[in-house]
Parts: sequence; structure tokens; C-alpha cells
Amino acid sequence: MDISVYRPGELTAADRAAWTALQSKAHLQGTPELANPFLSPEFALAVSHVRHGVRIAVVREDGEPAAFLPYQRSLTGVGRAIGLGVSDCQGLVHRAGFAWDARELLKACGLAVWEFDHLVQGQPPFAAFAAADFPSPVMDIDQGYAAYLAELRLRSPKFTKSTLAKERKLGRDTGQVRYVHDERDPEALRVLMEWKSAQYRRTGRSDRFAHPWITQLVERLFHTRSTPSSGLLSVLYAGERPIAAHFGLRSERVLACWFPAYDPDFSKYSPGLILHLRMAEAAAADGIAYLDLGRGQKEYKDSLKTRELTVSEGWVTRRHPVAIGHRARRAPVRALRNTVVSRPELFEPADRLLKRIGKIRSKE
Repeated sequence: MDISVYRPGELTAADRAAWTALQSKAHLQGTPELANPFLSPEFALAVSHVRHGVRIAVVREDGEPAAFLPYQRSLTGVGRAIGLGVSDCQGLVHRAGFAWDARELLKACGLAVWEFDHLVQGQPPFAAFAAADFPSPVMDIDQGYAAYLAELRLRSPKFTKSTLAKERKLGRDTGQVRYVHDERDPEALRVLMEWKSAQYRRTGRSDRFAHPWITQLVERLFHTRSTPSSGLLSVLYAGERPIAAHFGLRSERVLACWFPAYDPDFSKYSPGLILHLRMAEAAAADGIAYLDLGRGQKEYKDSLKTRELTVSEGWVTRRHPVAIGHRARRAPVRALRNTVVSRPELFEPADRLLKRIGKIRSKE
């Protein structure tokens, strides 16, 4: 393999165009998951503005780009999937039929180890190093919103009827219900982040927006208007008041759901569910094939999904002391977390405890 490594800003226009073309053709080549916006050059460039060590490995065959691997590298050679911790899709963007050696690729990148937690399916050289697999539910809308809603009614008739009835009641009680698919008001984004921070604290979770780099990344992506990948803020209003919002990333074929939140004062109307149905309707009209709801067990995801993708976590390692040390530190933490999350008898008490802690903190 002919492998060159660049900073994102060093990529030529031709290389960026080739990267985008690989994503655009992914659904025609049987690898539609590679069209995910978290795998786009726009996401890599945005991360490079808020995090150090972002690099792009470009693999060429006969002088032409055949694959792109975005990653982050520490000074000691520890590699992480780009945006690890907030990225919901990771891996190598490649042409159809491309084969690679994972350790050879790491060597060319100067990495002793490469850690991932949302590896896209269909990447055997990396998947061989996976420690665990997880479902990532999606909402298929490639046949149109009406077809999706009809399937939802067949599979979950009570849920569908209840959600649509709540939307009608919301309209009767509060006035006009209005949905903006691509909201450009920065104030609406600020409100969403405030809701999400409050939700994290209320449920005892770590507040992602307490990390300046995550806030800066979201704001930068919000202002990214490139084609085909960009940030997308969608807002549900009751009259002029925002009551639910979502910020995610979109490509030509995929809307990656990322940060949904709503005003707790309107919780009885299930505004988050109403918002997701409105998002699906608008996205279908815009040519999106599916909404990727992301890894994680949530009741609303089970209600809305049509199927599940599979994502993996693990470490690609070379024979190197840095790799051994990094995995020894990280593996026990991930194993403990995954055990708790996957077992209801452990997760439910832990979840209740976190929520109690959140309530105590919110009163301080």
C-alpha cells in the first residue's frame, strides 16, 4: 500500500473530492454505512480545529486515492478514532473491493495502537480486533415517510397512535405547532445545549457541554454549510416557543442523530418523539435514506427503529509497549461499563443511583 499522512488542512482539493465521491458512491457499492457524515472530510476538518493530533491517512493505488482513515494521534503513538467519545461512526472510507492490512496501516501512521468505539460494520481487518459489538438502531425512510409511518403503525400501533394524538393535543393546548428542519438561529442552538446540559446533570451523567472543545465543535459544525456534509439543527415550536430540538450531522444519504433534547415543561406531550417523526418526514423529502439513532439502549429508539446496524469497540494493536500499556489501562474500564449496561439487574439500580445523585446536585 502507498500510504501518505496529512493534516486535514493539507489535503488537496482533489483528495477531498475523491473522499466525498467514495462516500457518495457507497450505497451503490453495497457499503451504505460509509456515507455516514461522521466519516466525512468536513467532520475531520472541524475536529482538527478543536483537538490536537488530527491526521488523515490516504491510501493510493496506481496513484489514485483508494481509502481515507481519519484519526487522532498522541506524541507517544497512541491513536484514537477521530472524535472518540462524541463520534458515532468510525472506520476506513474506501472504494469497493479494497483490502488492507490493519497493522501495516497503523505502522505507516506511526501508531502503536488505534482505539475505536463505533467501528462501522463491514471492515474485517479492524473488526478482527473488536472486543464487543453493539446494536445501533436506524429509521429507514428511503421509501418515503408515508411508507415508514405505515410500517410503524403495523409494528407499534399503540405507540404510533399515542404519539400522533399527543401532537394534536399539543396543538390544541398551545396554539400552532411549527417545525423548522434547518434552523439557522444561533439562539436556538444555545437553548438546545442548555437543555442537554440540564438533562445530563438531572440524570447524573457527565455533561458533555462542560467540555469547551465539544461546545466549540458543535458550534463550528452548526456554521458549516458545505455540501454534502453539514450540521443540521431541527426545532419543534409551540407558537413561538421552542419545546424540542436536535442537532446532528447530515450527508447526502444519512442523517446522524446526535444531540436531542426538549423542554421538561412539555414532557407530557412527548415532544422528543414528535420531533423525531417530523425530522423523518422532512429528511425523507430531502432524499435521506435513513436516520442513524446511534448506539445505546433507549426506549424511544426501540419504538422508532426499523432495523439495527452493528458497531464495534476495541483496539487494533501492534507489538509495542505503548499498545500494551494503553490497552491495560482502558480495557477494564470499558469491560465494566459494558457489563453494567448490558445487564438490566445491574444497569437499572445504577441508573436510579445516578438520577438520585443528579437530583441532589441540581438542588445545590
